Amino acid sequence: MKNTIEKALQKQKEAKAAKQNNLPEDKLEEASYESHLKESEVSIEASTSSELAAAEVVADEREFVNQRSPLEEFKINFERLDKNGHISLNGDRKQINEEYREIKRKLLANAFGSLSKTLHNPNIIMVTSSRPSEGKTFTATNLAMSIASEQDKTVLLVDADVLKPNVLNTLGLERRKGLMEYLTGDVDDISDVLYPTNIDKLKIIPAGKSHHLSTELLASQKMHETVDEFANRYPDRIVIFDTPPLIGINESAILANFAGQAVVVVEEGKAKISDIKMSVERLNPDMAIGFVVNKSVHNDTDGSGYYGYYYSERND
Repeated sequence: MKNTIEKALQKQKEAKAAKQNNLPEDKLEEASYESHLKESEVSIEASTSSELAAAEVVADEREFVNQRSPLEEFKINFERLDKNGHISLNGDRKQINEEYREIKRKLLANAFGSLSKTLHNPNIIMVTSSRPSEGKTFTATNLAMSIASEQDKTVLLVDADVLKPNVLNTLGLERRKGLMEYLTGDVDDISDVLYPTNIDKLKIIPAGKSHHLSTELLASQKMHETVDEFANRYPDRIVIFDTPPLIGINESAILANFAGQAVVVVEEGKAKISDIKMSVERLNPDMAIGFVVNKSVHNDTDGSGYYGYYYSERND
């Protein structure tokens, strides 16, 4: 794949090294080769620490993106999210934080545990629902922020609901170019739409503009290669795709072929059993599939209500 984050980063490093050392063009390739050797030697020693690797991912991408445009960082308002019922990032111990900790533990175990060897792209997780308005984007954003709090994991949140994108709106962020601009060639590299946030270990790729060939673009070889890079470039990274609902929309079935895990959000009291069965049928049978029951109101002993979530792996 020609346009990759890795090649863009390497090209920038080589150009910087050539400028510092005043190397002529014909010596640049040789210097690049020696640089690869040195980086390989260092990586053998550093690879024993997954926490250090996660820190290097953050520093590497932040340096690249910020050098191109230091104003591109998304500023997430933690207080706003807290007021809107999201997990707290201010240190408060809320019920919803505990619920998402339980959900993410199962997902991380699937992604990096023994089951990961039986899954294709186990660190790629699609979050979807049967029908619209069941809370899939709310779930995807909370999962991303919860996993980003891990000491040795980084998270990439991709808004792949190109028909009705809602990630930026949910997080209170302004619209920017995103996935569709990359797939249509309006931007050269995926790194041009990979935005850092004020959560160090969280990056976001917005959906971008709508396009009448969105199904074909998502099914393209370019998209296949991009997802492969997402899955394999950083072994400590979780990639969360917020995808369209499964019933009646072709894009979701296509995206299901990329992911190793699926989280199907089900609204209590609204979702029908027939819809849930139909949704599962549209997923890849080799995936690890779980369900999050959203908007399930329980009462504490003091009478206050809270939202409950439940994750369950499919056994059949």
